[in-house]
Amino acid sequence: MLKMIMDSDDKASIARQILEALPQWFGIPESREQYIADCRNWPFFATFEGERPVGFLCLKETGKATMELAVMGVLPEFHRRGIGRRLFAMAREYAVQNGYAFLQVKTVQMGRYPCYDDTNRFYLSLGFQEFEVLKTLWDEANPCQIYIISLT
Repeated sequence: MLKMIMDSDDKASIARQILEALPQWFGIPESREQYIADCRNWPFFATFEGERPVGFLCLKETGKATMELAVMGVLPEFHRRGIGRRLFAMAREYAVQNGYAFLQVKTVQMGRYPCYDDTNRFYLSLGFQEFEVLKTLWDEANPCQIYIISLT
């Protein structure tokens, strides 16, 4: 079951459960805690197996015409089952319905770490295009790849 979550405590609880299960992507405690705190205030979509949350995605506005896929996660045992695609489709529809023209997402540039290479390929498979690399936004070991997709 896929749904939009409105309650801020539920958002934080779901984000915590899933992000803590993904240490290769969210292993820096300060960053993970910031994502969890920020999710409380952002549009939040989650998917469930029964009552158990197995994936989520948050959007945030970054400009009048643009939303960012700010954070998403799917429990490892549910990877490659189309959950991320379904979450993205729901988030994309939300952005379109709310008048946004673009979605962007940031990740570590392709070629740095295998798990992030998989992440890059996932975003490319959704139709995102390379926009820009910011070599020192995070740090030199983790250049920030920005992808963008038009919603119109």
